[in-house]
Amino acid sequence: MSDQRSRHALIVPIFIPNRGCPFLCIYCQQEKITSETVSFPEAGLIRTRLDQAVQAPGFQADRDPEIAFYGGTFTNLAEVEIIALLEATRPYITRGLFKSIRVSTRPDTMDPHKLELLRRYAVRTVELGVQSLQDPVLRLCRRGYQASQVNMAVKQLKEFGFKVGIQLMLGLPGDSEKGFLNTIQQVIDLQPDMVRLYPTLVLPGTELAEWYAQNRYQALELEPAVKLCAEAVKRLEAHNIPVIRIGLMSSPTLLQPGQILAGPWHACFGFLVRSTLYHQMIAAQLPKPGSYSIFNLRVAQKEIPLIRGYKNQGLRWIEEKTGSKIAAVIGDKSMAAGKIEVLTL
Repeated sequence: MSDQRSRHALIVPIFIPNRGCPFLCIYCQQEKITSETVSFPEAGLIRTRLDQAVQAPGFQADRDPEIAFYGGTFTNLAEVEIIALLEATRPYITRGLFKSIRVSTRPDTMDPHKLELLRRYAVRTVELGVQSLQDPVLRLCRRGYQASQVNMAVKQLKEFGFKVGIQLMLGLPGDSEKGFLNTIQQVIDLQPDMVRLYPTLVLPGTELAEWYAQNRYQALELEPAVKLCAEAVKRLEAHNIPVIRIGLMSSPTLLQPGQILAGPWHACFGFLVRSTLYHQMIAAQLPKPGSYSIFNLRVAQKEIPLIRGYKNQGLRWIEEKTGSKIAAVIGDKSMAAGKIEVLTL
């Protein structure tokens, strides 16, 4: 298994839903996704959140803690708003409680003056909400830019010395498996520092919900979405591009009944993808059908959840593939990652 995801930086998010966004994309419902309102976060609220994070039991200074402004188009905010947000974080950066800041924005809002402003503060990473690099898909989703502008944005951010993240969505209107994997290849060519992958969900109150009700849009089912996402992760990480997030994080509002009308929602979507990749990797090490009636499996201790899969679906997959019964899964701290051993009874 790739070790690129073994120890991510500790990120403390501050949401600014839709702030600075010049358009409302057909799938967008930031308030439901984040459980945050569109109000601008005042300095006092930012300080409260950062204090809570620092005092939390899970806060670890050795994980290079970052402050992240998510949900809006940061570089399209008024300069006075950008300064207000970053100034609120300054004491925490100065005291060494946080190492850096990351922001999310659109690829068509690269203002050199504002990028220089970000660089003067502690912003080190800029994540671009790219979603797709297929122009017809971007047009259908009302994104308001073309793929060529993404290429220019990535180049400009690298020239300013920022780490670059790219956020993508699978299952968008007008997209296909082939189109999405074409986007993945274009992202590989851009060589960002990280990627996030999100399946498209149909949320009430969006234009996409109207399309879904009118049968103008067909959402991806869970299993095809997991397989497509797994293929994307495999290709990205084969080119040393870490995938730092797979699937939306749960939020109280999003989990309320009726808040997801369609789409491949699963609270453990990322784990399903990782487990799928794991089973693809170990398939060649499994015994051929008919070799045994029953056996034990020895695996690296930390990979027991991956081989078991969600609710033991991984073990059932192995049993179906081998025609055998798995008596037990034995963890071994000395075993190399991605290796398994079949033990006869």
